[in-house]
Amino acid sequence: MMTALATVTSVKPQGHHLHVELSCDQQTSCSSCQSKSSCGTGIVSKAVGKKQLHWQLDTSKQVKAGDVVEIAFPEKSLLQSAALIYLLPLLFLFIGAVVGQLWLAPLLAGGELVVILSSACFAFIGFGLAKKWVAPMEQASSQQVKLVRVLGESIL
Repeated sequence: MMTALATVTSVKPQGHHLHVELSCDQQTSCSSCQSKSSCGTGIVSKAVGKKQLHWQLDTSKQVKAGDVVEIAFPEKSLLQSAALIYLLPLLFLFIGAVVGQLWLAPLLAGGELVVILSSACFAFIGFGLAKKWVAPMEQASSQQVKLVRVLGESIL
């Protein structure tokens, strides 16, 4: 199980349990890296800004809006969705290169530009499929979030 700190944004009673909505900032390693000012990834992450992640869970523990809590979720779904998002477009890129090289380039009497365009189109299709297939996985993983402990009120 992976853990993260989140802030309670709202609490709604539901029978004997509380329906809790949480938010947390997506953590990157760039904020603690020594070379973040000269690294391309650090510059991009600074320009994009922080991404807010939202979670929902039901609990019997007493919490209120503004509390900081520790949540846990299974890493299996996170690793599956990350592998799908990264590897499927790459696989489609290679398939597009093969299709472009062996079929489209001879058919259109084109050169490398046809192969590059074919690869890019296939990679775009792979990204779209990955995005479509990851959405249900993320929805399922958001249902598996568990409240580990309540840390206290937010200091912000």
